[in-house]
Amino acid sequence: MGKAKQRRLFIKNGLMLIAGSLIYAAAIALFLDPNQLAPGGVTGMAIIINFLTDLPTGMVVLCINIPLMLLGLWKLGVRVMLSTVFTTVFSSLAIDIIGQWGALTVDPLLAAASGGALLGVGMGIVFHAGGTTGGTDVIVRVIKLYYPHVKTGKLFLLTDSVIVILSAVIFHNIDRALYATIAMIVFTIVFDTVLYGADGAKLLYIITEADRPIAARLMELDVGVTYLEGIGAYTETAKKVILCAMHKQVFPQARQIVREEDPKAFMIVTSATEIFGEGFKDHHQQQL
Repeated sequence: MGKAKQRRLFIKNGLMLIAGSLIYAAAIALFLDPNQLAPGGVTGMAIIINFLTDLPTGMVVLCINIPLMLLGLWKLGVRVMLSTVFTTVFSSLAIDIIGQWGALTVDPLLAAASGGALLGVGMGIVFHAGGTTGGTDVIVRVIKLYYPHVKTGKLFLLTDSVIVILSAVIFHNIDRALYATIAMIVFTIVFDTVLYGADGAKLLYIITEADRPIAARLMELDVGVTYLEGIGAYTETAKKVILCAMHKQVFPQARQIVREEDPKAFMIVTSATEIFGEGFKDHHQQQL
């Protein structure tokens, strides 16, 4: 990739990170936080702490994320965490600045739906640019280093559920926790739609000279990788073809890995409507 193209990509991703962070911050500051809706993760923890202490929510988000980012830098490396550090700091500052405008609605259902939708749009844009908003994403990725057999989805569900239940106890209001659950559901639907569209899992065939480094980094994403033996029809040389199936949430990171390791790689991406096996559907699962 030429320097001019790299510069354009860097600027594009930087602008997307800024735009996504602002939308993410607006969702928290204008809808979720003023209505005491804690939809899991570090954001939910910060909203609860804000209720108990009156500390600015954005500052609390940043303070909670600092040790998590340090942990991520130590365990995951600078390259993985660089965009996360930028997005986390920028969005935390934006939450407190935008929060000065006050709530746009005091109806908890509207706040849950609007806040969850904006949260999904903002994080979808951030993930498109190769970043994350820190928080439980870092925790889950570090846990996976030591317990790779534990499914990522279950870890996220566990951490988010604990925060939602805690919010019901702290706020003394089960309704707020239920509205926060609605926000989580809306967020998940919108996030998936913005980032990946309506299709299911992704199936990748990758033909590259950098098969070993690409395969190693894909497996760090908890993606199973299979080598197929291929022979180039023109050169008649043997080469390995990488075959891997992954949940659509992981695809942007996988594409970034291929782009970084071999910009000349030939990659075929298809949508898989159903995948059976470890990490996907059970072979004995009832068809609905």
